[in-house]
Amino acid sequence: MRNISNNKIFITFICILTTLIIVPICHAQENPTSVENEVGFYYTVQKGDTLWDLSNRFADSPWLWPDLWKDNQHIPNPHLIYPGNRLLLFKKKDTDTIINQKVEEIIAAPQPKEIKKEIKEEIKSYKYFSIDTVGFIRKEPINPSGSLFKVKDDKGLASTGDLVYLRPGTNINIFPGAWYTVYRIFGPLIDEKTGALIGSQYYLTGVVKIIKIEPLYALAEVIKTYRAIAINDLLMPYEPRSPEIPITECEKGIDGAIISAEEKREIIGDNTVVFIDKGKKDGIKPGQFYSIYYQEKKRTSPDSREEIYLDPVDFGSLIVLRAEQTTSSVLVTKSDKNIYPGAKIRSPVK
Repeated sequence: MRNISNNKIFITFICILTTLIIVPICHAQENPTSVENEVGFYYTVQKGDTLWDLSNRFADSPWLWPDLWKDNQHIPNPHLIYPGNRLLLFKKKDTDTIINQKVEEIIAAPQPKEIKKEIKEEIKSYKYFSIDTVGFIRKEPINPSGSLFKVKDDKGLASTGDLVYLRPGTNINIFPGAWYTVYRIFGPLIDEKTGALIGSQYYLTGVVKIIKIEPLYALAEVIKTYRAIAINDLLMPYEPRSPEIPITECEKGIDGAIISAEEKREIIGDNTVVFIDKGKKDGIKPGQFYSIYYQEKKRTSPDSREEIYLDPVDFGSLIVLRAEQTTSSVLVTKSDKNIYPGAKIRSPVK
């Protein structure tokens, strides 16, 4: 990911020698945990490992995890790695652009003015290679292009390469060669405090390509699988999205909340896709960074019944991946403590 001096490599691996076994490639051992070669090291994933943690351990920066995943494309989902997976750890040049680190944090570091200006001009985007898998919440329903009613060979679930049978939507023209995103809907979601409709969650499961059209159905091949594709999943036109997200200045005065995690987790941590209750109408755009914060209420004295709000405390950050009209899909890029649905978000305080 970047050059590391010989001394630093030596110190780093001495520090983790208690948990890793490093073996030169010319002295291979059975089931080695980490093997040195000409370009880096092979590491065997252990229970509890994440790309975020491994990037922080081997490259001194968790923000470089997309580069680690990019160099290990045999891992289909960067958020799902398992014990036994082998990862190649590359050491890249210092001249490589660190495009996925939070710009504010890099520029805030002590640097001569001319270097700060150079860094600011260089770091213009954030890479998220799973961008096509990110779903969304919206109020306005999408008219489905069709639905899946059978998997060939009577499989219960479809995976990459499988053939599936589709029922075209009403007044929808489907033609051979067209690609469609497969999804399912969760909801409707209701605001517990106000009772207002938030919208429905669109959960993306994969991509199919139309192969043949019959009078009452269409045959398609599963091109990509994000999650297990099931019977009755719906279709919408596929729109490829670039994993390189231009970093954009955030909207001032934003004060909102996290609605839920995409995978319905109650405890939210780093590298988790979540939804927030602010969208395009609030000035939210992809590439903006926002802070996650908490604000305590305390009594000024034991005898007082009156509580006052203390200063807000930031404990995490997120980047916007996709914006709908009233909600947005975001990625938690940093969290110093557990995050729960309902956690507050705001414009960064400079």
